[in-house]
Amino acid sequence: MSSALPLTPARERIVLWLLALTQFTVIMDFMVMMPLAPQLMRAFAIEPAAVSGAVSAYAWCAGISGLAAAMYIDRFDRKKLLLVVFALFTLSNLACAAAPNFHVLVLSRAFAGLSGGILGAIVMAIIGDLIPANRRGAATGIVMTSFSMASVLGVPTGVMLAAHYGWASPFYILVICSLPILLLAARVLPALDSHMPNNTPLSAVLPNLLALYKKREHLKAFLLSVVNMMTGMMVIPFISPVLVNNVGLQPAEITYVYLAGGLATFFTARRIGTWSDRYGAQKVYRIVSLLFILPVLFITHMPVLPLVGVMLFFPFFMVLASGRNIPMQALMTTVPEPARRGAFLSANAAIQQVGTGVGALLGGLTLHTQASGHIAGYGLNGWIAAGLSLLTVLWVGQVRGAAPAAAPVGVKAA
Repeated sequence: MSSALPLTPARERIVLWLLALTQFTVIMDFMVMMPLAPQLMRAFAIEPAAVSGAVSAYAWCAGISGLAAAMYIDRFDRKKLLLVVFALFTLSNLACAAAPNFHVLVLSRAFAGLSGGILGAIVMAIIGDLIPANRRGAATGIVMTSFSMASVLGVPTGVMLAAHYGWASPFYILVICSLPILLLAARVLPALDSHMPNNTPLSAVLPNLLALYKKREHLKAFLLSVVNMMTGMMVIPFISPVLVNNVGLQPAEITYVYLAGGLATFFTARRIGTWSDRYGAQKVYRIVSLLFILPVLFITHMPVLPLVGVMLFFPFFMVLASGRNIPMQALMTTVPEPARRGAFLSANAAIQQVGTGVGALLGGLTLHTQASGHIAGYGLNGWIAAGLSLLTVLWVGQVRGAAPAAAPVGVKAA
């Protein structure tokens, strides 16, 4: 744990919610691009493939950024690094909003990926430095409510603003929201530099990075991360078109479906984090991942339902899809020793981007649109995702932490 002065409970809560807001801007920045596709196509006279190219530019650059960050992230005070990277991320959103043509927009999205791609790793490294291992599940649960906030407030608001004020308006809003978060972070975050090596020469950076990928315990954790991401991405990117083409919902009704799901995760994320601390991250991950198989199989074989029926079901899918990541991320903070936590989490973030891309690619290869407009092959995706989920349930027991065991209840962690 960091040698910084211990946080009071009140300040700790402020720090955690500040990190959640930071994550909210990153998640919204990534998520809002997909529903903006119709406006972007009209504004720049482009094809759908071009829009997906802008989305993938962010993902690939985020992966590259996470891989590169593993070489330097532990050489800096985490507070200073967060402030610098978040400022660059804010500038990237301003560049997106002001893009005069589609080529500049793609370059701006790549810049957003380079900066936003490592913010998640920095946030999790800060949690690992500040929060004792026996409370990291609850802390991760608070930070993971950022996904709920993006689903419930961010994306629907961004889409509505884009419909009334143009596609650039969500990015301007992100810039406006990011500035007070940046100022608050500068004020409330303590110095976080106790992890920094004393005299590590630059010539040792690359060998240290390679050693990170050679360590058996790290490789086991990376495998869990990549398969976990593949499991969700076999299904999630195709939910909206399947609900429209196969289930019969109107495109505008998709907003209400995601609102229902996102609202549910807002209440369950912290509860799952608390369970992770109480019963162990591995046990909670196994339970949530096993339960996740049921809504995966249902959504990939969903019959024609009215909007209300889909809205009643979708919270179960969203809660379990996002809930798997809470104990997993808490577990990941314990795998490396503190001095290499930032590098490990950056490398893990890059691995997750690979899982995201591979899962979406494989999921798309199994699908085809029939003459009637029905999307076929989605059921196969569900069975593959179910099999991958079972694999993670079996494999998570192989992932063990280097950190000391959690302190017993009532005993203060060192």
